[in-house]
Formats: sequence, C-alpha cells, structure tokens
Amino acid sequence: MKRDLDLRGATKMKTDKILSFQFIRFLIVGVANTLVGLSVIYAAKYFFHAGDVVANAIGYGVGICVSFFLNSRWTFAYEGAVLPAVAKFLLGTAVAYGANLLAVVVAIDHFGLNSYLAQAMGMPVYTVTAYVASRYIVFRPVQAVK
Repeated sequence: MKRDLDLRGATKMKTDKILSFQFIRFLIVGVANTLVGLSVIYAAKYFFHAGDVVANAIGYGVGICVSFFLNSRWTFAYEGAVLPAVAKFLLGTAVAYGANLLAVVVAIDHFGLNSYLAQAMGMPVYTVTAYVASRYIVFRPVQAVK
C-alpha cells in the first residue's frame, strides 16, 4: 500500500514537471510568435506601405500560424489530425482573445484602472486561457486504440 502511494506520488511529480515544462515552452513560443508577428507588421508597413489595419491583420495571421506550428510540434508534440486541430486552435485563440478583452474592459470600466495597466493585466488572462485550450482541447494527446 505504501509503495502504491509512492508510485502515485512519483507519477504526479512527473506529470507536474511535464506540465511545467510545457508551459515554459508555451511561453517561449508566445514570445517568438509575438516577435515574428510584430516584425511582419513593421515590414508590411515599411516595405509595402500597408495601412495599420492591413499590416496588423497580416502580422497577426503570420503570428497565429507560427504559434500553431511551434506549439503543435515543439510544445505539445501533437500527433493527431491537423485540420481539426487548426479549427480548435482558431476557436481557442478567439476564446482567449475574448477572455482578454473582457478582463481589460472590466478592469477599466468597473475598477477604474488605467487603460495601459488594464491591457498589461489582460495579457496573463489571454496566456492562461490559450494554454488551457491548447493543452486540454486542441493538442490533447491522442489516445492509444486498445
């Protein structure tokens, strides 16, 4: 009985370590896709004289693609079907953005926070929501068929 508890404890520690490592990778991918997206926005504006809206849409589109590719391969080592994962990823991204926007609006309208501070406070809401969606819905490990 004691040995069973030790094994479960060891398994839980291993699972916690894996989740922690995945979250760190998720954060690294987030920084990378932000830098890539921002670079694309600036390049579109500078080299192609794109307007702000067009440059922003292109930059975010590229950033979302980078995020999907890196998270599916590197962060979560996903081996499932790609098209359903893309659809779930886009939905998860939209939900995370909605959660971010809600947090920002509530912080400004109900708590009177400065809008710059509210924007910064909304970022962790987006990150955690996107991670939970990615980990448990989008890139959930494929179950072995028995």
